[in-house]
Amino acid sequence: MSGFLGRGNHEKHCQSDGALPRQTRQRALDASGGFAASCRLQEWLKKSKLTPKTILKLPDLEQSKSAVLNRLTSRSSQRSYDHAIREFIDWYCSEPRLAFNNTVVTRYRISLEQAKYASSTINLRLAAIRRLAYEAADCGLLSPDLAAGIRRVKGVKKHGVRIANWLTADQGKRLLTAFGGEDLRSKRDYAMIAVLLGCGLRRAEVAGLTVEDLQQREEHWVIADLIGKGGHVRTVPVPTWVKLAVDNWLTASGVSTGPVFRAINKGRWIATSGFSPKVIWGVVKAGSAKCGLDCVAPHDLRRTCARLCHEAGGELEQIQFLLGHVSVQTTERYLGCKQRLRNA
Repeated sequence: MSGFLGRGNHEKHCQSDGALPRQTRQRALDASGGFAASCRLQEWLKKSKLTPKTILKLPDLEQSKSAVLNRLTSRSSQRSYDHAIREFIDWYCSEPRLAFNNTVVTRYRISLEQAKYASSTINLRLAAIRRLAYEAADCGLLSPDLAAGIRRVKGVKKHGVRIANWLTADQGKRLLTAFGGEDLRSKRDYAMIAVLLGCGLRRAEVAGLTVEDLQQREEHWVIADLIGKGGHVRTVPVPTWVKLAVDNWLTASGVSTGPVFRAINKGRWIATSGFSPKVIWGVVKAGSAKCGLDCVAPHDLRRTCARLCHEAGGELEQIQFLLGHVSVQTTERYLGCKQRLRNA
């Protein structure tokens, strides 16, 4: 039939039968091959997509820990969570674990209870682990179901209230007397203890205190616009005897701007920057041991300031403003209103 129709008629007949020219057929084949390759690529991406894990290894835990710390703004919270998460990672990696789930976290809580940790410490560590699981799930490293199970792990109930430590007025004077020398270090430490006892500041607040913070308001010296825990801003009145102690140190050291309390080396050289709050802990411990007062911490001086103000007739609301507490119940605990051992 092809010979009967001829070459030209054969091409017309093929085209009329639905056949495509050579170039058109090649384009169609290329398009179909590209579509098949695209389908194969999509299938490969689905298979290679990161699936949530049940067992987290050390790099996964470190990545999740970094995500937790980056979301925290407070340095104190960063230190607490970093320590809590590192302790958990050491425990978690000490032996093979089946999975990072509710059961494992519950076992960790039981191990903390057996180690006689305080309920507040255990609850803090559980809060850090819950945050770790949340960030791991958010990064796609942990199954959301496992993270939800970890967040359901209950904390430890707090039974009763631990006894705090307060100093009497005479004990406070004894502590100040331990730093009664005339050298630079004694003057600095005396002013530091005076600020802790007279103003009720926290260690970190004392370490970050600057000369510019000391201002006059209504003919009284105050620490103006002090940024405390949680970013809360308050103004703290400064008693006259505390201001005299600070002025004595500033005059002797020649400090006129910047941090009030600074490090002093053995050559009596004064640093240009402040120091860590741990230095204040060491100073309080050394002074309390020198004057025969055992187990005295810097925060005990903050409680002592609150109780002495209350015994002198200070109102509860004013003491709350002084300490920078959000809840008045916290201030009542600092005062020890519910139990007075001296009157027992």
